[in-house]
Amino acid sequence: MTIIKRKPRNPSLRFQTFLSSADITTTTPEKSLVVGLKRKAGRNAYGRITVRHRGGGAQKSYRVIDFKRSVRDVEGTVTTVEYDPNRNVRIGLVVYRNGVKAYILLPETVKVGSSIQSGQDVEAKPGNAMPLRKIPVGFTIHNIEVRPGEGGTFARSAGTSAQLMAKSGEYATLKMPSGEIRLVHLDCWATIGVLGNADYKNICWGKAGRTRQRGFRPSVRGMAMNPVDHPHGGGEGRSKSGSHPQTPWGKGCKGTRTRKKVNPCILRRRKSRKEK
Repeated sequence: MTIIKRKPRNPSLRFQTFLSSADITTTTPEKSLVVGLKRKAGRNAYGRITVRHRGGGAQKSYRVIDFKRSVRDVEGTVTTVEYDPNRNVRIGLVVYRNGVKAYILLPETVKVGSSIQSGQDVEAKPGNAMPLRKIPVGFTIHNIEVRPGEGGTFARSAGTSAQLMAKSGEYATLKMPSGEIRLVHLDCWATIGVLGNADYKNICWGKAGRTRQRGFRPSVRGMAMNPVDHPHGGGEGRSKSGSHPQTPWGKGCKGTRTRKKVNPCILRRRKSRKEK
């Protein structure tokens, strides 16, 4: 993927970079796989804000992605490569021999005309999905299930993948993109390959307007607030009053130890003290 730097014809273009869209083959999505998307602006089912600094942004529809790879033992062909406004990786429309159409996340080396398949005894090549029990040790995988039949949850972002390190008993040892090492049941399904569009993380957005179009609202510093709104607020001039960095709710936010539920499937967390 090529990163394009525009000529600075005005101040807003001076530092902006864009991803090349040369790989996209169509701008019209499949109507049967597009549904409306209700904006929540960071609110949960009770209407309370659980994720701050979200809201607004450009209107977009949701493309239904087949994270379960539910069409099994039927060969399909990638017919289009499309842009998905809801994620940073390209998606591909797969048309199977039985006439079913589905969107999948596109890994590297998978292009228009590539044949893919999901099943117990398919070839271990990029784009094919199979249980972890059938995938050879050492392969890179993405769209990994946490529980069998639930659908892919891990490693779904652009340029990411996990590595299948070992198999023992009924569990596989995976090294996640974050560096975390965890156990996943061998009956969970995953897709082989590394997801494409890895240069997405190198984009320079250039101005606040592009960030607002993506649905991110401004973040106000705690020191600029009043004492009633934030522990860092108030005082004559800029001052934290000698306190440690805290969240708006008074919890330490830089290095403070918090109690975490012990998950027996996590062998090593992504922030391990042994690696420091």
